[in-house]
Amino acid sequence: MVYWIMTTLVVLTVTFFMVINMKVFGATPKGKRLNRIRQSKLYRDKKFQNISHTPSIAEGYKMSKVTYDFFLGKKDPLLKPLKAIPSMHTHLKSIDKNTDVFIWLGHSSYYLQTDGVSFLIDPVLSSYGSPFKYFNKAFEGSDIFKPEDLPDLDYLIITHDHFDHLDYPTVKSIKNRTGKVIVPLGVGAHFERWGYSEDQLIEEEWGANIELKNQINITFTPARHFSGRRLKQNDTLWTSYVLETPTKKMFLGGDSGYDSHFKMIGDEYGPFDYAILENGQYGEAWRYIHTLPEDVIQASVDLKAKTVLPVHSSKFALALHPWNEPLQKVTSLGKKRGLHILTPMIGQVVNLNHSDQQFDIWWED
Repeated sequence: MVYWIMTTLVVLTVTFFMVINMKVFGATPKGKRLNRIRQSKLYRDKKFQNISHTPSIAEGYKMSKVTYDFFLGKKDPLLKPLKAIPSMHTHLKSIDKNTDVFIWLGHSSYYLQTDGVSFLIDPVLSSYGSPFKYFNKAFEGSDIFKPEDLPDLDYLIITHDHFDHLDYPTVKSIKNRTGKVIVPLGVGAHFERWGYSEDQLIEEEWGANIELKNQINITFTPARHFSGRRLKQNDTLWTSYVLETPTKKMFLGGDSGYDSHFKMIGDEYGPFDYAILENGQYGEAWRYIHTLPEDVIQASVDLKAKTVLPVHSSKFALALHPWNEPLQKVTSLGKKRGLHILTPMIGQVVNLNHSDQQFDIWWED
């Protein structure tokens, strides 16, 4: 009996280390990158920190209960759509490079083109948002774009290293068609393991300002979240970005709970022509690390955003709310506050020089 128990433990241990060292899990920061991390003012007690104390779960909730409800509890009948969600397969490669557009690719992935420069943000173009194909599958109709649909890219931008924002198969596929990769401190370790060169990486922390092509500047700004692709959490940084071009100013939100940083960014860099904000995969228990719809509205006000583009919904079921609730709530709440919110379908072109566009209430069909 002891022999079989020991054998089982050895097999499980070996299997675990084989799995965790698969390329999809990326790499742990080492060498000069780790030294740089340790020197960061944002890195304390052997991990990156938020501006405010940020527990992973809110007061009044127990992790055991939240975990049970998520995996075994009764689910809302509209947790996932009952049929394919509406979407539009725009031919990205045929878009004139001189046009300024935003195209949502599902969840938090979007293609952005402005002032003659192309950007791809947080690409997850696999049919799943996890390290394994059989977990966290995309809703039917939400995964119509594939890596081969993408044109050559000037910049790939990553906000943090969670699997639903950084998809190994996607970034591996587009490596030879990507100019530079903009990532928060530590995330470059993943890219170097995946074959990207050190010269391709622009890897910084909050406060850094980088000049890009065509007189465009990008600034790394705070977010309230966490990171971790392997066993250890918060060994890489998470970030939002301010993108300033000769013609417009945009806020690229990334995952974040509500906090004072939105007003800080709005006061220092606003007003913004566009704020692209995460709205979805939330719950009261996670309000410190994911904005609730009412928080999205307040963040928009804090940022002094003229137009809001909500993302982070309508592709994966990572929370327990109905799949279409995020768009229902943010549009309703936004209307009461007089906010201008654009809600294109996945793949629908938003002309960034004509923010008065109108879009159908497609999530109610």
